[in-house]
Amino acid sequence: MESEELRKYVNFSEWYDYVIEAADIIDKRYPVKGMLVWKPYGYKALKITMRILEDLLEEYGHEEAYFPMLVPEEVFAKEKDFLEGFSGETFVVERTISKVLMRKFLLRPTSETVMYYMFSLWIQSYKDLPMKLFQTVNVFRYETEHTRPILRVREIIMFNESHTAHESLEDADRQIKEAIEIYKKFFDSLGLSYVILKTPKWDTFAGAEYNFDFFEIMPDKRAIELGSVINLGQKFAKAFDIKYQKPDGSYEYVYQTCYGVSERVIGVLISMHGDDRGIIFPSHIAPIQVIIVPIPYKGSEEAVFNKSEEIYRLLKGRGIRVRIDKTEKTPGGKYYYWELRGVPIRLEIGPRDVKNKTVTIVRRDTLERIVISEHELLDKLKELFKEINENLSKRSWDWLHKNIHLAKSTEEAKRIYKEKQGIIKLPWCGSDECGHKIEEVTELEGLGHDPNEKAGGYCAICGKEAKWYFYVGKKY
Repeated sequence: MESEELRKYVNFSEWYDYVIEAADIIDKRYPVKGMLVWKPYGYKALKITMRILEDLLEEYGHEEAYFPMLVPEEVFAKEKDFLEGFSGETFVVERTISKVLMRKFLLRPTSETVMYYMFSLWIQSYKDLPMKLFQTVNVFRYETEHTRPILRVREIIMFNESHTAHESLEDADRQIKEAIEIYKKFFDSLGLSYVILKTPKWDTFAGAEYNFDFFEIMPDKRAIELGSVINLGQKFAKAFDIKYQKPDGSYEYVYQTCYGVSERVIGVLISMHGDDRGIIFPSHIAPIQVIIVPIPYKGSEEAVFNKSEEIYRLLKGRGIRVRIDKTEKTPGGKYYYWELRGVPIRLEIGPRDVKNKTVTIVRRDTLERIVISEHELLDKLKELFKEINENLSKRSWDWLHKNIHLAKSTEEAKRIYKEKQGIIKLPWCGSDECGHKIEEVTELEGLGHDPNEKAGGYCAICGKEAKWYFYVGKKY
């Protein structure tokens, strides 16, 4: 990976496409564009990652459920904004091989409609609220834009979506804050940086009152959405007749929220933490946390392999995901292979280590080599796992902060973007008209604003006092 084409910050696209296949994350040769085969190594990393989110959701009182993949057309069409918003992306099932079906079914692009059909049957009383459910399933969207492996696909294989129902708008708003808190903990645990923005009205989720998106800045300096938190208000409740009886005997429509994260997070994690040698996994995400590389010389083979097995059993017994490389590759070939795959720690064991009862440790993030005594190993690994994760997180946040730029005018924004790219924020009065104009003049997409970040100065378009900063950039 030493050619210029495969350097992460020189040609990110080529680097990314090479790494995700060479490191056994996915195989994109399946003959349907945008549908990937996940190889065991990549799939394990994905499952470990999504389990972190599922555990967090359960910690905050959510319960896991499962809802069907097929949605009857008449059910899907109950909420008109939703139908219009997803009409160009939703796959339709109309027949088997030998006969036409009596009615059309749609493959879920997301699960609001199928879940809310059931919510209307389950929710009867205020005692049934709040209801907080999630599922991790595959969803299907026909992306008309250029697909990118993991980042923009037509089959999302692990879409973790949460759906909640509440007695009041105030409780739904509180749930939005809780969801943001959950996602912050999740992305923090992965060492990913983010900016949380309230989406412009014209780009809000179909059928929603408002939503917040978490954005990361990729190595090519484009913004990518990590996750979305959405307040649905009562739109879906009214469309699906989801009512509850209040203590006074009257009936009211529920207020709803939903929020989702997909396997895209693994693609972003690989992109942000990797380097020109390949992937760097945070220690708790890595399918293999420690790789043991025996380096025997002639006459020392048995002693070196016995010591490697001894350390393997020690680490495995402590719950560490560890493997011994017993292949015929040269030591250099083994180093290259495991560095490409992002294993956080490499242990090298040679005749001198056996004799001195030492182990040579190499960190994947810094490539620092240290020699320690065997009895220090467990404590040292615990320390290094923590240091690696903190280092990856710091790198990510430094990158984000370095690539968000303040401009006071659209002309300055255009100049900065031409020179530096990334995300530009401009003072904004808050009107849709001025937001659209900022997009038009800068030729960048509106990402949203942070309601907690008050702007100084005057709107970049109308000159009125600015309320917030409007963030723009190019995104996936």
